[in-house]
Amino acid sequence: MTEQQPQFELRDEDELSLDLIEAQYALKDSRDKKNAKSVLVLVSGIELAGKGEAVKQLREWLDPRYLKVKADAPKLLSSNQTFWQSYTRFIPAEGQIVVMFGNWYSDLLSTAMHVSKPLDDNLFDAYIEQMRSFENDLENNHVHVIKVWFDLSWKSLQKRLDQVDASEQHWHKLHGLDWRNKKQYDTLQSLSQRFTDDWFIIDGEDEALRDQCFAQYVLQTLKALPSHQTKVTEKWQQAEVPKALLEPEKASLEKSDYKEELNKLSKKVADALRYDDRKVIIAFEGMDAAGKGGAIKRIVKKLDPREYEIHSIAAPERYELRRPYLWRFWSKLSDGGKITIFDRTWYGRVLVERIEGFANAVEWQRAYDEINRFENNLVDCQTVLVKVWLAISKDEQELRFKEREKTPHKRFKITEEDWRNREKWDDYLNAAADMFERTDTDYAPWYVIATDDKYTARIEVLKAILKQLKAD
Repeated sequence: MTEQQPQFELRDEDELSLDLIEAQYALKDSRDKKNAKSVLVLVSGIELAGKGEAVKQLREWLDPRYLKVKADAPKLLSSNQTFWQSYTRFIPAEGQIVVMFGNWYSDLLSTAMHVSKPLDDNLFDAYIEQMRSFENDLENNHVHVIKVWFDLSWKSLQKRLDQVDASEQHWHKLHGLDWRNKKQYDTLQSLSQRFTDDWFIIDGEDEALRDQCFAQYVLQTLKALPSHQTKVTEKWQQAEVPKALLEPEKASLEKSDYKEELNKLSKKVADALRYDDRKVIIAFEGMDAAGKGGAIKRIVKKLDPREYEIHSIAAPERYELRRPYLWRFWSKLSDGGKITIFDRTWYGRVLVERIEGFANAVEWQRAYDEINRFENNLVDCQTVLVKVWLAISKDEQELRFKEREKTPHKRFKITEEDWRNREKWDDYLNAAADMFERTDTDYAPWYVIATDDKYTARIEVLKAILKQLKAD
C-alpha cells in the first residue's frame, strides 16, 4: 500500500535554512545521550531529475560540515557478496546525517536492467524483501532511514538531455542504461514502482519546488524522529539449558594419538578452507578459559598467515557504540577476506550485553531475528558459517584460572572480571540456551563441543569445520 505523500509549498529560504540548521544541531547534540539517533537518506531516481542539485542545495542550507554525502556509480549485485556489504562503512553514527546517492536500490535497478543477464521477477522481489528487512533492522538500532525518488517525465528528460554538454554525455550512460531509449525508461519506471511505495516521490519538473520539497522532507524527518522502544510487549520464554552445557562430556585422548590426529586433520582442514570457492567464517563463543585461542591456533596451523584474518572481539569502543551493534562486524567483513575467524562474536548482544545490562530487554530479545537475517544474508552469498560453542565445566574453568595465575606467560589472560563472571555462571548458561534455541538454523547450526579435555576439543573443532564444509 502506497504511503500518503507529504505536501510542501515554497518557503522563505533563510527561514528554512535556520530551521534545518537548528534541527541538524539538535540531532548532533543527541550523540551519546539516551535517545540518540542518526539519519540515512537514500536518493535514487530518473537521470537529470535533479538529485544532485537538490542535495547540493540541502548542503548549502545546512551546516555542510555535518552532512556527509556518498556518491558512487551503481554496481551490479553479486552472488558472492551481500547487497549491504559495500555500504556498511557509510552507515551514520549517532548524531550524523548521511546521504547516499549510490545505494543498494541503485545497484538493484542497474542489475535488473543489465542487458546480458537481467534479474527475474522472483529474485528482484526477494532482494526488495531483504533490503526492507535490513532497513528495518537499522531503524530498530536507531538509524532512521528515509528514501527519496526523484521522478521526471520522458519528455522533460529528453529536453534536458538535449541541453547537456556533449562532453558530459557519458555520465548519463551507466551500466548500459541509455536514457534516450524509451523502452529502457519505461522498464525502469515499471521496476521502480515495485519498491517505491514507501518512498517520498519528488517531481523534478519545477526546480525550485523540487529542492525545497527535498529539504522540507528532511526537516520534517529530523523534527519527528521516533523514540527508542524500551518496553517489551510479551513475557520472555526461557529455553531449557541443554545437558551439553550442564554436564560437558568427560572424553580424553592420549597425547600421542592427539598429535597424530591433529597433524592429519590440520592438513585436511587447511586444504578444505584453501580450495573451497566459498568464503568461510568461523565463529567461536564459550565461557572464559574454554580454549578458544588454542582451538584457533590449531585451525590455522597449516595455513599461510596471508590466507586468513583473526578478530578478537572485546568490549566495543565508543565510536562503535554510536552505531548499530552489528556494524563492527559488518565492517570486519567488508574487505572480503576468504577465511575469517572470530574469537567472540555478534552473539555478545544476547550473552554479555544481556547479562550485564548493556542492552535492554527490547534490544537483546530483538537481536535473535536480526542475527538470523545477518547470517542468512551471508550464507545466501556463498559464505560458509561455522559456529562453535566451547563448553567447559565450572570446576575445570576454576582449575584453568588458577593455572593461569601461576604461569608467567598466561597471567595476562586472567583478570578480576573473569573471577567475577563466575558468579553469573547460571545466567550465562540460560543466555546460551536461549541463543541455541533461537539461532541454531539449518544454514548456520551450532556445534557444541566439550572442552574439559583440550586435546579432544581441538580435534572435534576441526571435525566440525570439515562437516560444515562438507569435506569430511
